[in-house]
Amino acid sequence: MSQSHNNVSIYSMELGPMENFIYLIHDHASNTAAIVDPAWEVNEMLDFADARDIKITDVLLTHSHHDHINGLQQTLEHSDARVHLLKPEARFWGANLSKPVLHHGADQIKLGESLIDVLHTPGHTPGSACYKVGNDLIAGDTLFVFGCGRCDLAGGDPEEMFQTLKKLKTELPASTIIHPGHNYAPQSPTSSWQSQCQGNPFLHFDEAEDFVKYRMHVHDKIRDTPYHAVSKEDACNAIK
Repeated sequence: MSQSHNNVSIYSMELGPMENFIYLIHDHASNTAAIVDPAWEVNEMLDFADARDIKITDVLLTHSHHDHINGLQQTLEHSDARVHLLKPEARFWGANLSKPVLHHGADQIKLGESLIDVLHTPGHTPGSACYKVGNDLIAGDTLFVFGCGRCDLAGGDPEEMFQTLKKLKTELPASTIIHPGHNYAPQSPTSSWQSQCQGNPFLHFDEAEDFVKYRMHVHDKIRDTPYHAVSKEDACNAIK
């Protein structure tokens, strides 16, 4: 699958047993690319780039869970690429990376002639990141189509996730296209932010207490993949 604009394309492949999406951000002017969350059969994406003579210069990590980074070493053996992640995630992960580029939220990464905005979106892990390229948001496990990442794993914090999603709701344009870290969607693997605001239950709660109750105690008992749209009324009724 690809999403193309005038000067950049975003390619995705669904790889591995957990329906992970691996993304390739391709800057046309320089014919360079950043690979996002290299994992599983990452050689398929590497071969895709090689076949088009695209040079992978950067690796962007949304977070450090095994299912998103288990192809990192293979990628670095293939390409002399810089590894980017957020400073809080590096502390949480504790991996001995060779000269990683550590970021704060609101940083920008220059890929050829394209700019990638780095968003700090904690909740799934302390240093979870989303990467915004024009109108496209590569969301990792912060946000799925009509879902969001778990907060009961190591480093998870549902109150932080609530604040993250609340901030995104106020800052992202309705036309933003969401590219999630896993394919849990009922139909299209991507979604507009407008559709998420209308049907993602995790965006319906106004109070942190209600969000935490739904995320930690209710959601997994009443929903399973693929995730379908949920009205605000149904989401609020679910925690009563």
